[in-house]
Amino acid sequence: MISNEVILEMKNITKEFPGVKSLDSVDFQLRKGEVLALIGENGAGKSTLMKVIAGIYSPDTGEMIYKGKPVKWNSPMDARENGISVIHQELQLTPNLTVGENVLMGSPIPKNRFGFIQWSSVYDKAKGLLESIGSDLNPRTLVSELSISQKQIVEIARSISIDADIIIMDEPSATLTGKEITKLFELINLLKSKGIAIIYISHRMEEIFEISDTCTVLRDGQFIDQKQTKETNEREIVQLMVGRDVSYIYENKKQAYVRSSSTPLLETQYLSDGNTLKNGSINVYPGEIVGLSGLVGSGRTELLMSIFAGSKARRGSIFMNGHEIKVKSPRDAIQQGIALVPESRKEQGLFLQLGVDENISVLKLDETSSAGFIKKSTKKKLEKEYSEKLLVKTASLQNHIGNLSGGNQQKAIIARWLTINPKILMLDEPTRGIDVGAKSEIYSIINDLAKEGFGVIVVSSDLPEILHLSNRVFVMRNGEVVSELSGEQINQETIMMYATGGQMNHEPIS
Repeated sequence: MISNEVILEMKNITKEFPGVKSLDSVDFQLRKGEVLALIGENGAGKSTLMKVIAGIYSPDTGEMIYKGKPVKWNSPMDARENGISVIHQELQLTPNLTVGENVLMGSPIPKNRFGFIQWSSVYDKAKGLLESIGSDLNPRTLVSELSISQKQIVEIARSISIDADIIIMDEPSATLTGKEITKLFELINLLKSKGIAIIYISHRMEEIFEISDTCTVLRDGQFIDQKQTKETNEREIVQLMVGRDVSYIYENKKQAYVRSSSTPLLETQYLSDGNTLKNGSINVYPGEIVGLSGLVGSGRTELLMSIFAGSKARRGSIFMNGHEIKVKSPRDAIQQGIALVPESRKEQGLFLQLGVDENISVLKLDETSSAGFIKKSTKKKLEKEYSEKLLVKTASLQNHIGNLSGGNQQKAIIARWLTINPKILMLDEPTRGIDVGAKSEIYSIINDLAKEGFGVIVVSSDLPEILHLSNRVFVMRNGEVVSELSGEQINQETIMMYATGGQMNHEPIS
């Protein structure tokens, strides 16, 4: 039951990282026995606020009052020992240990007078904790043998074992089925009845309105509003989430597009990777920019990787110019004229041990070589041509690629792909970690490529970016393409409604 007693209050919390103010004078209140939904777009500051509460980050300014007293956590363990527990989206369990060992990890372990662990007492105590939340899991079972929903129960039991007063749940339903979500909600209501406060982080509107008492909305690192859930609706929450003025980022209007062919340049039908991606059906025409939108975990990246064969599609078909093609490896995709700029530049896109020059020309080494020897003049000409075409700013092409800004690294990766003259360019989060000036340059490059007849697919968590670039938008949710939008349908509210599973029973906001 919700109490009027405020268990946690944050006043004027600010947290900055180099070049980014993740939290900007945020105020926040949480009461005993309350389920508070923490809502915002990707990058709104939810994770940073969670980490401040959990002692992972220390705020730069502001005050945190816990149980009526000002506190400063020295570490996550400090917060945990004081009754704050976090259940991360990626569960933090040790698979080769038993359920009982995981439940009591970090808690006092029963020992005999000789200092040896009393395993029967460990399992009895874990069994009691599991039963207190309605679970009949065997505490002697290895965690590696459990389903995702069962592992989540273990995490919750672990929180109970430390007498948690606040449990933070980060996207707890992301990998659960409908029945498992129902069970999760039953557990949350049980915890609530014990006076435990829950911070529930989710993008899924239907869940928020089913389980939460209060909605707190963050946007661009700032507190926007706090609403009693029963006194608001999906439309108002979405407006609060996406209501910022973004015109300052974009100087140019979206370029006009007239379809020049009745046959898609690329089409996918019912692609599935047997895991996250369940139904990836999209198409892109020559000279068109198609946006692929959806929440983190919706299957956007998996769709691109299945097209590129980074993860082999187990089901479905891929067509180029109306003819089915077989793509069994990235090499096959490249030979068909498909290029992919991946989500993580440093981990997936760059050869960090090489210079700017070799990062650009690496796909053309066969054509710049003869009898096993590299033709330096041919190679340098190629590197110079494409670095200039993409406006890669560097003091020297021999400069180490890691010394370039994020924007110039991204332009170098795009330049690399253009050396093979692809037909389809897929960009996954093309401006993540890039400043506003570089964003504008990347947008110009994308628009210019479309004018040249390329088919461009853009995955982005930045909704204004999707709105600015896309001629059409496909929206994904839970591994499936759930909507195709064009014209006036392409607006923030409509995209967010489809991405979160909200009901479109009103006129879109213009």
